[in-house]
Amino acid sequence: MTASISHYITSIADAVCGIPLFMVLIGGGIFLFLYSGMVSVRRLPAAIKALRTKQSAGRGEISSAQALASVVAATVGMGNIAGVAIALVMGGPGAIFWMWISALVGMCTKYHEGVLAVKYRKIDSEGRPFGGPMYIIRHGMSSRWLPLASMFAIAGMFGTLCIMNANQLTEATVTTISGFTEINHITSVKLIIGIIIALIVSAVVIGGVKRIARVATVLVPFMVGAYFLLVLYIIITHISDVPDVFRQIFTEAFSLKAGWGALIGVALIGARRAALVNDAGVGTASIMHGTSACREPVREGLVAMLGPAIDSGFVCTLTAIALLLCGDVTSEGIKGLEIAINAFGNAIPGGEYMLMAIVTCFALSSMFSYSFYGHRCAIYLFGERKARYYIWFFIVTLVIFAVAPVETAVGLCDFFYALMAFPTMLTLIMLRRKVKEETTRYFSTNQNNDNLTDTE
Repeated sequence: MTASISHYITSIADAVCGIPLFMVLIGGGIFLFLYSGMVSVRRLPAAIKALRTKQSAGRGEISSAQALASVVAATVGMGNIAGVAIALVMGGPGAIFWMWISALVGMCTKYHEGVLAVKYRKIDSEGRPFGGPMYIIRHGMSSRWLPLASMFAIAGMFGTLCIMNANQLTEATVTTISGFTEINHITSVKLIIGIIIALIVSAVVIGGVKRIARVATVLVPFMVGAYFLLVLYIIITHISDVPDVFRQIFTEAFSLKAGWGALIGVALIGARRAALVNDAGVGTASIMHGTSACREPVREGLVAMLGPAIDSGFVCTLTAIALLLCGDVTSEGIKGLEIAINAFGNAIPGGEYMLMAIVTCFALSSMFSYSFYGHRCAIYLFGERKARYYIWFFIVTLVIFAVAPVETAVGLCDFFYALMAFPTMLTLIMLRRKVKEETTRYFSTNQNNDNLTDTE
C-alpha cells in the first residue's frame, strides 16, 4: 500500500515538475534576464555594495542583510547536499551545469521578487511590514487574479513543511548511528529522531521572525565556512583530478551520445533540483524580504539576488566537486545524503561525522526559515489568530516526514514547489515593467552607485 502511494505521488510530481516546471523557471527566468538587460550580471557590483552599505532606519522586523541570511538559511540546506547528490545520480555530472544556468537566471528572478516584495508589501496594526507573492498579486494586479494568490498560499503552506529536510536529516542520522551500532528497529529510531528535531525547531520558530533572523545570521556564516573548509581539503588532496571533474560537467551537459531525449532529461533534472536549492521563482524569498526594514524596493532586490549566487553557485559547486572526486554517483534509485556521507568519509578521516554536524546545521536552519514562510501563507488565508495553529502543525509534520520513504518526500516536495512556482513566475512576468520602472528611477538617482542608502 505504502509503495503504491509513493509511486503515485512520484508519478504526479514527475509530470508536473518535468517540462512544465522547466519552461516556467528556466524559460521565464531567461525572459526576465533578457528583458531586464541582464541585471544579475550588470548590477552584481551594486548588489555587493548594497549588502555592505549600512542601512538607514526604517520600519521592519529585520534588516536586508538579515533577510538575505534568513533566505540563505532556508535555501542552503538539504538541497545543496542531498539535492546535488540526487541530481548527479539521476542526471550525471551534466546536471550540475544546468544548475549553474538556473543560478544565473535565478539571480535575476530573485531581483524581481525582492523589488516587488517591498513595493507591494503592507504594514500591520503594530507597524510590522509583511509581503510575499500573495500580497504582490493582491495589491499589484487586478482582483480577477486573487485566486492565484490563494493558490500560492495553499501550496506555500504545504510546500514549506520541510518534507525533504526532516526526511534526509533523519536518514543521515540513522546512517551515522549505524556506523557505531546495529539498529534493529529503524522506524522507531527515526521516530525518536523526528521528535528531537521537532523539539529543537520549536524552541526557535515559536520566537518569531526576529529570533529566526538572529539565529540565521550566526549559523549561516559558520556552516558555509565549515563546509568550504571540508571541500577545500578534498580538492587539495585530489587536485590532479579536479580538471577532469569540470570536463565531465561541461561535456555531459551537452552530450548527445544518448540522443536529444537524454540531453533534455539532464537539463530537466538540473533545473528541477535547482528549484529546491535556490527557490528562485518559487516565491518564498519574497515573504522574508517583505519583512525587511529597507524602504527602497531596488536595494532589496539587489540584496535578494545574491541568494542564488551563494547557494546554487557556490555551495552546490562545492558539493558537486566533492562527490565527483570521492563519491559513487552511479547508484540506482534516489539516494541523497547517503552518497555524500560516504564520499566525505572516504576522503577525510572522520569526514562523515564532520559532514553530519554541518548537515544538521543546514537542515535546522532551513526548517527555521520555512516555518515562517508557511506561517505567513496561513495568515493570508486564515488570519493572524487562526494561523498560530499552523506552527504546531508544522512541528508535528517534522516527525511524520522523518519516517516517510525518501521517494515520497522528494515527490511531495517537488509537487508543491511547482504549484508555488507557477503563480509566482506569472506574477513576476506580468509586473516586469513595474520592476524596470523602479530600477530606472533608482539608478538614475544613484548614477555612480556612490549612494546606496535607502531613499524616502
